[in-house]
Amino acid sequence: MNKGIPTHIGIIMDGNRRWAKERGKLAMQGHLQGYETLKKIANHAFGKGLAVLTVFAFSSENWLRSKTEVNFLLKLFWRMVTEELAEFQRMGVRVRFIGDLSRFPDELRKGMEHTMKETAGNTGGTLQIAASYGGREEIVRAVRAIVAAKTSPDAIDEDMIARHLYTADVSDPDLIIRTSGEERLSGFLPWQGVYSELLFLKKHWPAFTSRDFDAAVEEYASRQRRFGK
Repeated sequence: MNKGIPTHIGIIMDGNRRWAKERGKLAMQGHLQGYETLKKIANHAFGKGLAVLTVFAFSSENWLRSKTEVNFLLKLFWRMVTEELAEFQRMGVRVRFIGDLSRFPDELRKGMEHTMKETAGNTGGTLQIAASYGGREEIVRAVRAIVAAKTSPDAIDEDMIARHLYTADVSDPDLIIRTSGEERLSGFLPWQGVYSELLFLKKHWPAFTSRDFDAAVEEYASRQRRFGK
């Protein structure tokens, strides 16, 4: 991408249910529209040359929502790993699911694993989908793995912890966008996002457009990143 444009963008796709409520629709209709928005934005972002797009699709807390809503969201994940696989291949995009995938039904988890395997060699960009994901859980998981390896305390540093995170093979996000007006990260990439530029937008995710994406990139390019220096 051109100078000043991020390598890695993270998006907290918030506001599906509020978008639906404002229009007198069911929450599931909001999630469906949010799904379609993700497809459009991913296609636009990778077309622009973005290297990594990480989206917060389903948090570890989302399992506590109603069974009806959770089941609908699981159906959208199933649709992604079945109907969209050919499109991922056409775009040359590598797909990765990050999070505690063991909590998903076996068939869906295998579908996720199949999609990751089939797209592993693609070089047109990486789409990371945070699913059943919690940032603190990710760090705890990394620490447990380091302890299980009987690593000397003196050998543990930031690089070692980073290598044990789900995102070990990609750069940290340059920019994190959250839609729908909330101004917090809600457990999204807490380790990786310590120096990310943050942008909070009032627009609900289903209404987010390619023009909004481009405006966010322009806002990012106008900022100076000092990394504490």
